[in-house]
Amino acid sequence: MTASLATVAYIGATILFILSLGGLANPETARRGNLFGMIGMAIAVIATVLSPRVTPAGYAWIVGALLVGGSIGLYAAKKVQMTQMPELVALMHSLVGLAACLVGFASYVDTSIVFATPAEKAIHEGEVYVGILIGAITFSGSVIAFGKLSGKIGGKPMLLPGRHWMNLVALLLVIWFGRAFLQAETMQAGMTPLLVMTVIALLFGIHMVMAIGGADMPVVVSMLNSYSGWAAAATGFMLGNDLLIVIGALVGSSGAILSYIMCRAMNRNFISVIAGGFGGGAPAPAGAGGAAQPAGEVTPISAVETAELLKEAKNVVIVPGYGMAVAQAQHVVCEITKILRAKGVNVRFGIHPVAGRMPGHMNVLLAEAKVPYDIVLEMDEINEDFPETDVSMVIGANDIVNPAAQEDPGSPIAGMPVLEVWKAKTSIVMKRSMASGYAGVDNPLFYKENNRMLFGDAKKMLDEVQAALNA
Repeated sequence: MTASLATVAYIGATILFILSLGGLANPETARRGNLFGMIGMAIAVIATVLSPRVTPAGYAWIVGALLVGGSIGLYAAKKVQMTQMPELVALMHSLVGLAACLVGFASYVDTSIVFATPAEKAIHEGEVYVGILIGAITFSGSVIAFGKLSGKIGGKPMLLPGRHWMNLVALLLVIWFGRAFLQAETMQAGMTPLLVMTVIALLFGIHMVMAIGGADMPVVVSMLNSYSGWAAAATGFMLGNDLLIVIGALVGSSGAILSYIMCRAMNRNFISVIAGGFGGGAPAPAGAGGAAQPAGEVTPISAVETAELLKEAKNVVIVPGYGMAVAQAQHVVCEITKILRAKGVNVRFGIHPVAGRMPGHMNVLLAEAKVPYDIVLEMDEINEDFPETDVSMVIGANDIVNPAAQEDPGSPIAGMPVLEVWKAKTSIVMKRSMASGYAGVDNPLFYKENNRMLFGDAKKMLDEVQAALNA
């Protein structure tokens, strides 16, 4: 394949990637968007392998890498459950960061690269430095995110004293070592500041994500997605690959936009998120202006009683959460929705931007179960309707329906917009127990007079509700 033909293939792949992003913006066109992305990636890989820059001696290595990577991807696609997707995405982001680091070091020690002018050499070394910096932050941050999402690391934020000053010092050190790296006269002299910067970047990535609380992890996934895109773009600059630059920029910018949207939805500062400076401060002790402790009695309800309330209701709003995903109850939820709509009940779904542990988690589950798109509404669209709602049913959600976010200034989640399910005539919360949510805070909703608690496995309880509705 000639260089010009490879360029044409890259342009075609770029167009398909842009169409893919456009398709993913709407649930009804998401399948088509994914198809465009797969075709674009196939064209990009084939064009790269057959390009003049790849010699026949390298074909065996490339084919071997494709077989290994493809096998792992195929295994993951078949075995990984939907509930494990957030941590899988975080793990994949870490691999992108690691690849950027390895390519950066390989590019720096590559003696076959000849620069026509000192300016070209300086530009290339700058690309190497920035690429490794972003890659190292992405790698270590994504590993910590994987640990938090999978439950291997606690969800509570680790807030070190003077953490913002630590971040500032780390930034200044990175700049200082960057100057030393660019001024190094030999490869050996430049390797020391490069390695020191890499260690600082790895530590910053760990500190950045460790300081973020569990309730904010979906934003972290989005942020790391953006970082991985910029890492890929930096890799493209190092390799002189235009397609990789474009793809990385598309992923980085779209991830940044999504992070911005989610930050607005959660009342977070976007700049603070990018800098890893949010996660909430440690709550003050109770009685000293800290978070108030919920008080009151919990009113349990049975599946049969839940079915009776749903039958008698005119307007029902269902709020799915991570518990629904764990129980794989989305299909029975869809069946209950069909039964109620057939009885004339107006059933809709309220989706919080960070429901689950990944952006769009609940939307994907409901789409998988064939819930109509037109009755799945975002938080801002549904919140004003709760006062006119007869029954709001929460399935395995906690933090996203916690009224303390609005009512308690001392709460760790104070200021986070939530679904106002308690404003309905009756709210029903389905949970296995009274355990706190991912943010680690108690929920006053459970103790409100108009709230009922349906304890048990979500799928089992919903199966009983469905049976009672059909009786």
